[in-house]
Amino acid sequence: MNFKSDSLTQSMNDDVRDYVAHLQLHMSLQSRNLLPSMNQVQDSRDNLLYQTQATIEKYTSRELA
Repeated sequence: MNFKSDSLTQSMNDDVRDYVAHLQLHMSLQSRNLLPSMNQVQDSRDNLLYQTQATIEKYTSRELA
């Protein structure tokens, strides 16, 4: 392969990686709308769901940084 095709391939890979990272962040933020707020959490299942979502968002934000 020549330098131009390697550069183009790397550029496309970077674009796809950025797109996937933004999509993951968007999906994570949208899923927050489906969860009860912490003020309304009364059930242990709701509490577990909220904590799990917060953990996933933490890991996702660290991967994007």
